[in-house]
Parts: sequence; C-alpha cells; structure tokens
Amino acid sequence: MPVETLTFGCRLNLVESEAMQAQARAAGLQDIAIVNSCAVTAEAVRQAGQAIRRLARERPERPVIVTGCAAQIEPARFASMPQVAQVFGNAEKLEPESWRRLAASNSLRGSTDRRPEDKLQVGDIMLARGAAPQRTRALAEHTRGFLQVQNGCDHRCTFCVIPLGRGNARSAAIEDVVAQGRALVAEGAREVVLTGVDLTSYGREGPGAPSLGSLVRTLLAALPELPRLRLSSLDAVEIDDELRDLIAGEPRLMPHLHLSLQSGDDLILKRMKRRHDRADAVRFCHEMRTLRPDIVFGADLIAGFPTEDEAMFARTLALIEDCGLSYVHGFPFSARPGTPAARMPQLSGEVVRERALRLREAAQAAHGRHLQARVGRRLAVLTERGDSGRAEDFTLVRFGHSVAAGQIVEVTAQSCSDKALLAA
Repeated sequence: MPVETLTFGCRLNLVESEAMQAQARAAGLQDIAIVNSCAVTAEAVRQAGQAIRRLARERPERPVIVTGCAAQIEPARFASMPQVAQVFGNAEKLEPESWRRLAASNSLRGSTDRRPEDKLQVGDIMLARGAAPQRTRALAEHTRGFLQVQNGCDHRCTFCVIPLGRGNARSAAIEDVVAQGRALVAEGAREVVLTGVDLTSYGREGPGAPSLGSLVRTLLAALPELPRLRLSSLDAVEIDDELRDLIAGEPRLMPHLHLSLQSGDDLILKRMKRRHDRADAVRFCHEMRTLRPDIVFGADLIAGFPTEDEAMFARTLALIEDCGLSYVHGFPFSARPGTPAARMPQLSGEVVRERALRLREAAQAAHGRHLQARVGRRLAVLTERGDSGRAEDFTLVRFGHSVAAGQIVEVTAQSCSDKALLAA
C-alpha cells in the first residue's frame, strides 16, 4: 500500500514531503499517512488538525505520522490527538534513521493506545546545524524540480513564528547543491527552482560565506544544459551584487522575483522589525526593471497588522502599483503565540478580514493588468501536465488542448481569462 503525504504551507514542505516519502518507503513502511504541517497562521494549524481527523475517519487502521513546523512548535498538541501515531520534529523528519527506527519498533501497531509522550521524537531545532540539499523527484509528477538549498532564519520579524519551527539559518554546500541539480537535469528537468526559508541569506553562516549570487553563477556554469533557473521568495535588501548582475544579464535566470515585502507603510515595517522601508522596495523594483525590462515581481503583503490604521493600509495597497507588482499573496494578519506581534494592540477580526478582502481584490486587479499587457505577445512556455504551462515570467498559459509535459514552446497569447493567458 502507498505512503500518502499531505503537505501544507511552503515549497520547502513540498520538497521535504517527497524526501520523507522516499525515506519511509526505503525503511519498509507501507500504508501510512504523513501530515507535513505549517505554522505560519492559526488557520494553517487548524487545517492540519482537521486533516488528521479526516484521515483517521477514512482509514482508522492506517497510522498517521505528523511533522512540519506546527508539530515542531506544538508537539504536545498533536501527540495528544488519539488519531496520531508519531510526531517527528523538523530535523528528525529528514533523518533516514528516524524512519528506520519507526519501522523496526512495531510502535505503529496499536498506536492509538500509546501515551502522548511516547509518540514524540522532537528535538531542539535551534541546535540543528548544516542543511543537506533536498529535491523533488523529477518529471513524472513535476515539470520543474525544486531544490532546497537553505533552511532556517536568523531574523526575528515580530509577526513570524517560523524560526521557532525551522531554527537558525544554515545552508547546503555548493558542491552538494550542484550534485542535486545535476541529478534533476539527468532526470529530465528543464527548470530548477531554488528555495529556502531565507534564501537571500544563503551561505552567510558557512565557511567562506559564499553568497546566493555565487551559488547561482556556479550552478549555471556547472549545468549548461539547464534551460531555466528560477528563484523563490527573496528579501530585496539582501540581494548581493553578483546576484543582481545575474538577474540583469543572465537569460537562463528567469525574470520573475517574489519579494518578501509584507507592508507598504514605514512605521508598520519598523514594528514588524523588517530590514527595509517603503522607498527601498520601490527603488529596487524600479532599478531591476531598468536593468531587465521584462522582469515581473510578486510579493507577500499582510493586511491588518496590529496598530495599522486606514492610512497605513492605504500605503500597502498603493505599493502594488508603485512597485508594479503582478503577483500578490495577500494575507490577513494572524497572531502567533510566542511572537512579539501577538502582544501588540490587535485590530478587530472584522477589520482584518475586510482589509484582507480589499488586498485580495487589488491583487486580482493587478494580475489582470499583467495578463492584459501580454495578450498578443510571443512567449516561451514550459509545458506542464494537462493543457497548461508557465512562461518565463511565471504567467500561467492555457492551450485549450492537451500538451506533452516538459517542452519549451513558443506561443502567442490570444486572449486571457481572470487567471491565465490563452494561447493559439
């Protein structure tokens, strides 16, 4: 019977779920469910608990193993659930020995009768050192390969609980990243996406402090047959000069940057303990668009942060146009236990929800303008399963007919829907 994984949250969890699935199979485990949880919002934690109960209702005899950031931060909460057989921390879940011990222990039999403390294998994530690169499997399920090169974060933004789940910043060695990238290309990957918790801090804690730019340059040089390299979320003020030069002049580095901006108001950014102000964000987008006119930007933005008034929120809405954002992930603020922002004066839930709705509407309008501007253009599209693919700037393109996955094809956008371009 298969090992089923349910993944919540970020791309790191997507990559790590595949690694866990492979390790569980290699250990001889069968017919289990793994829930890889997220803790970025209270809703994400709630959804993980809901999924656990649903899995137990559907298959009461199948053991459920829970891991991820929510399990790391609140292990007792999940261990106390009778539906849960085992709880792994974020470090333990990536250790093959964890899965081998679990398979050899027979502890999954009659697991609903075990004491909560006997289900726990969760260490102190702040003691974690090093980060072995993890990658997705190749193209049977993905047309692009995700390659995790960094984990953890040394920053302490006041709203963010993720350092408690991921620990301090640590990076994979460049030679290990190149080896995993080469394996992805050998499996047929046409695009590789580099991902991490705080990607732009790559290498700073390691010997010689290599930068993300040096990693990207080395990877592109080592893999000349790789057509596309893409970066996941970045902190604009931490982008090093070498990476900036590569973004400007390297055609194989995709012209799509997703920025961790969070707010468009300087006082809120200060209260968030961010490392940039509004002018930094606007200036960066303008400068990069000057250097590479085809570049597009996405961003994370939060609505309803504590003490935010209407004028402050208006500056966040205006940031979408001022930075020329095409892809906006808008989130309602969610107070996370243990964070400084949870102790600040909170806005009412009604105000937070209303602002989040307006933020999503503004994001949808911005993406609509992005799509309209590309109608009639020639685009290079990497095809995915079914009838769609992604252009170099990450625009979703639909063909109206089935296409073979993993091909880069030239098309003209004939029209657009509310979410995608429609190709000829």
